[in-house]
Amino acid sequence: MWDRCSEAAPAGPPPLPPAPAPAATRALSWAPAGGSAPEIIGHLQENYYNLCVEKSQKINYFILHKLQEVDKEIEKGLEGLTLNIAGNSCLMPVERVTGEDFWILSRILKKNLYINGLDVRYNLISDVGAYYAARLLQKQHKLIYLNLMFNDIGPEGGELIAKALHKNTTLKYLRMTGNKIENKGGMFFAAMLQINSSLEKLDLGDCDLEESTVHLGHMLKENHCLVELHMCKHNIKNCGIKQLCDALYLNGSLRYLDVSCNKITRDGMVYLADVLKTNTTLEVLDLSFNRIENAGAKYLSETLASHNRSLKALSVVSNNIEGEGLVALSQSMKINPTLSNVYIWGNKFDEATCVAYSELMQMGRLKPDNTDVEAFVVDGHVYLAEVSNGLKKHYYWRPTYGAACRHSANAGFTLVPVGGHL
Repeated sequence: MWDRCSEAAPAGPPPLPPAPAPAATRALSWAPAGGSAPEIIGHLQENYYNLCVEKSQKINYFILHKLQEVDKEIEKGLEGLTLNIAGNSCLMPVERVTGEDFWILSRILKKNLYINGLDVRYNLISDVGAYYAARLLQKQHKLIYLNLMFNDIGPEGGELIAKALHKNTTLKYLRMTGNKIENKGGMFFAAMLQINSSLEKLDLGDCDLEESTVHLGHMLKENHCLVELHMCKHNIKNCGIKQLCDALYLNGSLRYLDVSCNKITRDGMVYLADVLKTNTTLEVLDLSFNRIENAGAKYLSETLASHNRSLKALSVVSNNIEGEGLVALSQSMKINPTLSNVYIWGNKFDEATCVAYSELMQMGRLKPDNTDVEAFVVDGHVYLAEVSNGLKKHYYWRPTYGAACRHSANAGFTLVPVGGHL
């Protein structure tokens, strides 16, 4: 059992924070280009600095700098803030957050009333940090957004976080992307989702889960709160998509389904096209990097033309679709008034495809920001070029300049908002 009163680590794994570093090391671990540490000017900064000294923990000046930014926002009277300590910043030096850093950070956040979002993506918090993240979810009743993607969290850390969410009633958005929680950790998340009544967006993509659709399918039959689910790189095959579709007949809440980078072929599209005939909640469907080919695209096109009027966005990027299937999708858009976003790059374009999508854009049926191609003419022939739009272009990386949250580059989140910055 976890000790809910003490902040010390348990006797077993995860281990206690390391012994105190030498004083010279503790004094400065990151500093701005000028070489001096930032001035301690705010409440969060002061708490963090003092707690590091009290616990003989090395001060991470990247964290200190980010707390300074939030302190300034708090001074302006702002609430509902996200503390962004992402470890993949291209604009400043970064010392990545470790599990021991997260131990200190979680202690100063657990009673903070101004912060309801925490982004620590691309750091090194591991299972040690996952333990303290789980405790934070138990104690911090304002947190609605937690981004832990790519943090070396394993099955044990995944289990701790999933179990913490059994009783949590505030968290709405969790990203576990890229943490290798494997099937063991995935089982705990599937079980949690049959109990949890608040989580609306969950990303378990690239977590080394294999054919997780049996358990997540059972979850979808029971859960009526989840709005967005990412299952990228789950090794889903046609039998897996059938299990998901069986669950979608009974689910009335899911609006965004991401099954990109799997092994779904045209046979799987038979099941999906059939469920789309009756499903009225699904609005965004990401099939990128599968292999549905012409036949799969035609199954979808027929349903979109004749039955479905709820789907708003479809991505079939890199699915080995040729002109026949791509033209069929374009024809369905002329009939279906709801489908507004279509992404097709990475397939096999012929001239008929180029003409068909050029005509959709010229007539205003397909807006330039709602697709990943644009038309141009050379010697009287129409061609398509790629543009940087998509459902989640800036999901795994940040541009070196410009905004990372352009609506056209991250259309999926614009189409299915949960609230605020989520």
